[in-house]
Amino acid sequence: MAANIRASIESGGFGIDGRLPSEERLAEEHGVSRGTIRAALALLRANGVVTSRRGTRRVVLGTARTQSFEELLSFTAWARAHGEDPGARTLRVQRRPASAVERERLQLEPDAEIVEVRRLRLLGRTPVMLERTIYPARIGEAIAGLPAESLSHTAVLDAAGPVFADSEHMIDVVAADEIDAEALGCAVGTGLLREMRRTTDPSGVPLLWSEDRFLPGTVSFTVHNSATVTALARRRAHPEV
Repeated sequence: MAANIRASIESGGFGIDGRLPSEERLAEEHGVSRGTIRAALALLRANGVVTSRRGTRRVVLGTARTQSFEELLSFTAWARAHGEDPGARTLRVQRRPASAVERERLQLEPDAEIVEVRRLRLLGRTPVMLERTIYPARIGEAIAGLPAESLSHTAVLDAAGPVFADSEHMIDVVAADEIDAEALGCAVGTGLLREMRRTTDPSGVPLLWSEDRFLPGTVSFTVHNSATVTALARRRAHPEV
């Protein structure tokens, strides 16, 4: 039901920044109970699609394609969920001793090794993001032998045993270095949107550290706050904005 209402919003059925019909009217139009409509609207609110205050009708926030904070681990899943054609090309996989900074990020022993993975991510045939991820060696080995064109590592990592429970996300802007410029086709020094992420298991043990560097005008992040929900969402940016 939430998907149906969202489709109507994205097609302009309620107008931009318009007001949704009442729960009773929506229930009648779709042949479902008001409880189903209420649950669907709660889901849309949690994802930043609509908002409301006590005693007022829900208002459409916009038609941006968003992805819930909890699912940001998978770029492929996000792209497919919104009708995009995801692509990937692994540029580097290397097992090596961890640096001091990497040992701190992943809480590793002094002689520990990591697996470094560098991947170019695409929407359609357009480069969008360069992904730099480090894993403890015991986890990174699971993806070391995957084909370079493998779209998603998430399923393989899940099958390997670790439980990806929590993530911290830090977002800033960084100047493109020579590695970024070569992979993304931009000039050195171009401002890139950077999402840094550390993911841990249920006991707080780090499983990966990733730096995703996005070309400007391709992807943006939004934060929706309410009294009950705080959600971070990613969306396809509009270059003309």
